[in-house]
Amino acid sequence: MRAWAAGVGLLLAALAVDAWAAVEVRGVRLWRAPDNTRLVFDLSGQVQHSVFTLTAPHRIVIDVNGAQLRTPLDRLALGNTPISGLRAAQRTPNDLRLVLDLSKSVVPKSFALAPNQQYGHRLVLDLYDQEPEPSVAPELPPTRVATTKPVPVPVPVPVVTPTKPAAKATTPLPRGKRDIVVAIDAGHGGEDPGAIGSQGAQEKHVVLAIARELQRQINAEKGFRAELVRTGDYFIPLRRRTEIARKKGADLFVSIHADAAPRSSAFGASVYALSDRGATSETARWLADSENRSDLIGGAGNVSLEDKDRMLAGVLLDLSMTASLSSSLNVGQKVLSNMGRITPLHKERVEQAGFMVLKSPDIPSILVETGFISNPGEAGKLQTRSHQQALARSIHGGVRQFFHQNPPPGTYIAWLRDSGKIAQGRQEHVVSSGETLALIAERYQVGMAALRNANRLKSDELKIGQVLDIPAATLAAQP
Repeated sequence: MRAWAAGVGLLLAALAVDAWAAVEVRGVRLWRAPDNTRLVFDLSGQVQHSVFTLTAPHRIVIDVNGAQLRTPLDRLALGNTPISGLRAAQRTPNDLRLVLDLSKSVVPKSFALAPNQQYGHRLVLDLYDQEPEPSVAPELPPTRVATTKPVPVPVPVPVVTPTKPAAKATTPLPRGKRDIVVAIDAGHGGEDPGAIGSQGAQEKHVVLAIARELQRQINAEKGFRAELVRTGDYFIPLRRRTEIARKKGADLFVSIHADAAPRSSAFGASVYALSDRGATSETARWLADSENRSDLIGGAGNVSLEDKDRMLAGVLLDLSMTASLSSSLNVGQKVLSNMGRITPLHKERVEQAGFMVLKSPDIPSILVETGFISNPGEAGKLQTRSHQQALARSIHGGVRQFFHQNPPPGTYIAWLRDSGKIAQGRQEHVVSSGETLALIAERYQVGMAALRNANRLKSDELKIGQVLDIPAATLAAQP
């Protein structure tokens, strides 16, 4: 009996070794962002791993238990990264050690990602730049991950090095008059390709091309400055995108997408603003859930504890969202109207949904769906230079109209308007949830009778999304 039990134990041990050996490192991908480098190992299953750092010279060691290397490491483009070399060795037949040789000290963070629609299991290593560089890099505690059964993973894709943003014309502004800053966010990026068309077109590449063209057009106009949130093919968590826009002093946040729908027949451009009460349609809700899940693709929730203080941010967001949401609906409607001149629209009015990337309490924010990449016809157009330029012109036109009517104080455009150098134009207001005619009249310091007459209103009842013309301030006595 004892011999039989011992034999069973040895058999189980052998099976366990075989299970560990089945996990393979099948691909390695690399992305460089402005302040970090991301290294992604594609695996046939989840593994346990640990990370530690060494100095003199700087190195990072990754021990992957129960894994074998099944991909070459010498094909990665390491230029413009802190990695000077990547090598591997089997500590045992089933335990892999990866060593990164570094040209400078970095702060590493590692985490595992479960399979999603694009990828299988992954081990991700983020290397955060340090400025100034300390003499000794801190040693981080190892990260432990459980083991699961193997699953297929895709073939690695080539590395794309971020490019420099378009240069801004240097025409001097009058003293004390600043540019209006527009932050342009190209959705997705890096290991998150976004939606993928029937012919393999990836959303992340299409929207970056449109974002760069929009930046070029805005920067060609005196008094405006466009800043790209993502300048190359790398991933940025959703909350981080709005933080980057805020650091750049953005007066407006425009997120560019080219999404997919369950039905390939869906077509048309859309513009979204934030809704604090949920989506205004099933399409809006489906798209919002899809975009918000990209944080899971990027692993933001796994690598950082910095989001634990978001309760305070949520309170501030509730207090200050109303004003920025009204401006978002206003500029969104102008952009949508301009887009309708060059491409079919999915909906005729600005929709509202709970996109996480729009949740900035102090910056008017819109999300522009330039079309459905899941529609073969639209996917083809979205990849052409001429259509990208036309889309950028329509977005630019809507943004210009909004700021000519609502220029931030202290800007060159406000100075032009106040000096009579540009037409005042009519002022508009897009009705948002909870607003009444009396509140709108008080906000713009106009009489309710004048507001009714300007809009030919037969009653004081308003609809969400309704566009009101705001007459010149009269302060007329209200009935």
